[in-house]
Amino acid sequence: MSIIDELKWRGLVADCTDAAELEKKITAPITLYCGFDPTADSLHAGNLVPLLALRRFQLLGHHPIAVAGGATGSIGDPSGKTAERQLLTKEILDRNIASVKGQLAKLLDFETKQNPARLVDNASWTQNISFLDFLRDIGKHFSVNQMVAKESVRARMEDREAGISYTEFSYMLLQAFDFMVLGRDANCELQIGGSDQWGNITAGIELTRKKLGKQVFGLTLPLITNTDGSKFGKTAAGAIWLDPKRTSVYKFYQFWINTDDRDVIRYLKYFTFLTQAEIEALEKAHAENPGGRTAHKALAKAATDLIHGEHATTEAVRASEILFGGELKDVAESTFNEIVGEVPTKEIEKSKLEGAGIPLLELLVQAGLCPSKGQARKDIEGGGVNINNVREASATRTLTSVDLLFGKHVLLRKGKKNYVVVTAR
Repeated sequence: MSIIDELKWRGLVADCTDAAELEKKITAPITLYCGFDPTADSLHAGNLVPLLALRRFQLLGHHPIAVAGGATGSIGDPSGKTAERQLLTKEILDRNIASVKGQLAKLLDFETKQNPARLVDNASWTQNISFLDFLRDIGKHFSVNQMVAKESVRARMEDREAGISYTEFSYMLLQAFDFMVLGRDANCELQIGGSDQWGNITAGIELTRKKLGKQVFGLTLPLITNTDGSKFGKTAAGAIWLDPKRTSVYKFYQFWINTDDRDVIRYLKYFTFLTQAEIEALEKAHAENPGGRTAHKALAKAATDLIHGEHATTEAVRASEILFGGELKDVAESTFNEIVGEVPTKEIEKSKLEGAGIPLLELLVQAGLCPSKGQARKDIEGGGVNINNVREASATRTLTSVDLLFGKHVLLRKGKKNYVVVTAR
């Protein structure tokens, strides 16, 4: 199937300019771009849809360009925002772009000889243009009436309290300028982006037509929301980042494995490169046995493999299994460390584990798993207490340094889900 057919099957087409003409155009390889403003030193899950769309185009022979917004990022896009963005310095933007470049290499192929991806910074063609030249050569092609009518601008203007500054009002001109420059210098004929970018994209199409006499196209992708109405890519703890220093591989994997049953097939289409046949098989398995969570596991594995690699995914799966009673034999310390901080922790003095050690009854109370030694005894005798995921039946059991994992930790569990990591200091 063509790239447009592929995107439509995956539910990834929100709108398109001159769709019939574009479908004719893409029968041969074309150059396209997607921009992102480096407002942080990492991409997040919400950035994946347009960047993976670039990759889908590349896999079918097209030439993708990722545009880092060294210029636009210093202004701030008002689209979808109810208040002004905090302005970033050039030094911060440059640092963010450098950090994100490595993540883009996992999503796009910069090494292939046939149609390598390119990463460019729009500051390279913006920074040397004077304000007067920009107003004369670019600004004169924009009608304020049309700019005010754009949804991203109108919504902010209707909010009397927030309003919109001239700085963010001008963002549309900068993004349109990007499209014109890439159309001129890189023969770029298509811009893709989220549906909130429609106004900016069509502005670039018009500018390119007026300045170059050239037809270019725009294709928008849907903004992803969860079925329950919540914003995709966010949890109670905040955004899901691609950088493991911001969001651990374990948390990243858990984010996908915890996808709502109603969203999992949709997200398999959006966020993986699994084929139509593979996804339809997973959809059938999910419908027949939702509790088996086959589709969730496939989604979490594919997304985590893509961003962090297969080895990291294996470690995340093993860490997940630990919290479902999995064996700790031969588990790597790095894997165990993934769950430290995900469950309650309690520190004790290492000296308490020396000699005869500390009674399990006492430790269960100190860890907060049992309100009293009497209740702890009942829980042990009832078969509800585990030490390092091994059931303990003796209420007279004591713990010594021999029980420490990696010389540091003891994993206590009461019942199926009540965990505490006891760390000896």
